[in-house]
Amino acid sequence: MEQPDNIIEIQNYLPHRVPMLMVDVIHELTDQEVKTVLEIKSDNIFVENGVFAEVGLIENAAQTCSAIVAKSYYVDENNEEKHDVNVIGFISGIKKMKVFDVAKLGDTIQTTAVLVSRFDADGYSICTMSCTTINNNQLIFEAEINLFLQEQ
Repeated sequence: MEQPDNIIEIQNYLPHRVPMLMVDVIHELTDQEVKTVLEIKSDNIFVENGVFAEVGLIENAAQTCSAIVAKSYYVDENNEEKHDVNVIGFISGIKKMKVFDVAKLGDTIQTTAVLVSRFDADGYSICTMSCTTINNNQLIFEAEINLFLQEQ
């Protein structure tokens, strides 16, 4: 997979690591929107019989979504990375979800998430995100996901 010059390492914003890391890189990251890419490889735990399972699409979307909220924990107001940050997060609800198709081994999916709402309190955040996943210029997944993140 060819990488553009403007990639952002997802590992700087999420605690996930292989085999649960479902995003290769972040292409864009603002306070309101994030765009990620994932190449579907044979060693992905959600690939079975050459097909990327629907649960993998959900996890990819959740990790994409959480990058926006996690940014406030991992990057300070001067855009400098914070080190030794321990944040946990999980899907607290899926309001709506549609799977139109699945990705297959060798495909590269692009996921975009937009912040719909966010509530921050002392040490935790709750947000609602709208996300879409494209494969070969076709919409294959869309959802509205609630996430909960908490600094440990």
